[in-house]
Parts: sequence; structure tokens; C-alpha cells
Amino acid sequence: MTHAADILHRAAAQGIMIATVESCTGGMVAAALTDIPGSSAVVERGFVTYSNQAKVDLVGVSPATLDAYGAVSEAVAAEMASGALAHAPVQLAVSITGIAGPGGSEHKPEGRVCFGIATPDGTQTETVEFGALGRDAVRQAACNHALSLLSAALRRD
Repeated sequence: MTHAADILHRAAAQGIMIATVESCTGGMVAAALTDIPGSSAVVERGFVTYSNQAKVDLVGVSPATLDAYGAVSEAVAAEMASGALAHAPVQLAVSITGIAGPGGSEHKPEGRVCFGIATPDGTQTETVEFGALGRDAVRQAACNHALSLLSAALRRD
């Protein structure tokens, strides 16, 4: 069973609906989940919030948070994930915001990706430094990590 198939199986068994909120991955996590037949029983929706305005408009990220911390931050990842719970009938949401490259800066280097996992019990965040692997590799690594976070959240419940 693939990672995504295992997530869908666990979520279905627990009656949990999932949403994704993706920036640098542009919908890759939602695509990985919805590639599997029957995923509609678990995947409620995916938000692609590539721009800051989309983060504000679609999932309620605060402009003040964006101004204070920037889009690539755990604060924004937390608001993205918790915003999905507020804007969709789901019990589990994962968010991703990062710098896939090329580019970045000294303070926010290429390969830095922030993640959020939200459930009705709260939101957890983390940052992973994948390094300057190249755009495609960073995006795939971020997608895989998000799937791992969903899997871990479903094992906790």
C-alpha cells in the first residue's frame, strides 16, 4: 500500500475528512491523494494559496502575520492549516509554505519549507531545511513530508 493509500485508508476508518493548503507545492499533496480511486470519501478539498493574497482570501491568514513573519514561516503555516479547518468541513488539514527555488536569501534559504498540521485539538508546525536540491526535488520532498505528517496525525488519533 502506498503512503497516500495508507492515509486514505486510515482516514476513512476514522471518519476523518482532509484538506490541503499548499503554496510551494502547488497542489502536489492533493494530487498524490486524489490519484487513488475512492479518495473522494476522504479528501474534501485542496487550497492552492500560492500568493499572499490567496492565503488571506481563501484560508484567512492574517495580513499582519504575513507582514511580521513573511509567507515562509511557521506562523503562516499554522494559520494556513487552522484556516482550512475554519473554511472546510474537515477534521485534518496540512499546510505547506516554502522556498522551492531557485533563489532564497540568507534569512530564508532555498529549500526551507514550513509545515502545519491542524486538527480540532490544535495546530502543530515545523520547519524542514531540505537544502538547495533544485526546485523539483524540494517540491517532491515537501510533498512527501506533508504525506508523512498526515500519516503521523492519523496514527495519533
